[in-house]
Amino acid sequence: MFDVFSITDFILIALAAVAAGFINAIAGGGTLISFPALIAVGVAPVAANVTNTVALVPGYLGATFAQLKDLAGQGRRLRLLLPTAALGGLTGGLLLLNTSEKLFSQLVPYLILLAAALLASQDYVRKWVVRRIEASGGSATNEAWAIVPVFLAAIYGGYFGAGLSVIVLAVLGLVIDDTLTRLNGLKQIIAFSVNVAAALFFLFSGQVAWSAAIVMAVGAILGGVLGGKLARFIKPQALRIVVVTIAVIVALIYLMR
Repeated sequence: MFDVFSITDFILIALAAVAAGFINAIAGGGTLISFPALIAVGVAPVAANVTNTVALVPGYLGATFAQLKDLAGQGRRLRLLLPTAALGGLTGGLLLLNTSEKLFSQLVPYLILLAAALLASQDYVRKWVVRRIEASGGSATNEAWAIVPVFLAAIYGGYFGAGLSVIVLAVLGLVIDDTLTRLNGLKQIIAFSVNVAAALFFLFSGQVAWSAAIVMAVGAILGGVLGGKLARFIKPQALRIVVVTIAVIVALIYLMR
């Protein structure tokens, strides 16, 4: 894809990517900043979504590796759910590339509002998962029950992605009895698998605005590092409120166009 951006455009998307990486490292929901920024500089909605997915994948690496220790003893779950997540991500990506620009443009504000609602509910989902774990007493469950809901969540992740981690954690909390720490680790690598699968598929789609993607990837990594260093000084809930508010405003602007 041939794309031409001004210096101002590059500055805007770079700052948005830094913000997205920073937000993802602390509270999640960075896509709600970086995706609208791409549209604001003139990238068509489908291409903006594709480019955003490809650009932000490197930023997720640090968080995924940081939680690898929480996956000890979860080999069976990984063998079942990682291929499921990857297949769902590919399916969502395929659906996206077969969605017309007109239809996706109409869906954008509703997708943003859905993602904002998911992000806003994240704390409630975590508390619900904790209560369910405590009520279950750690009884054994069959991980195979998670395959279908994880696949459906992964389709959404490959199609749009913002708020995916909230959906996956809710699904895992519903069908698997384990500690929140271990479920968080599993959630993180599942979401990463969805994004990697979709991003790899998008590489050959002809829809990636490469100059923007490269600038954003660097920005997202820098933002992630910065977020990791400052995480203990910032309340995730407060940052989440800011992101949700921005997302709702952006969605309303789209709806009023």
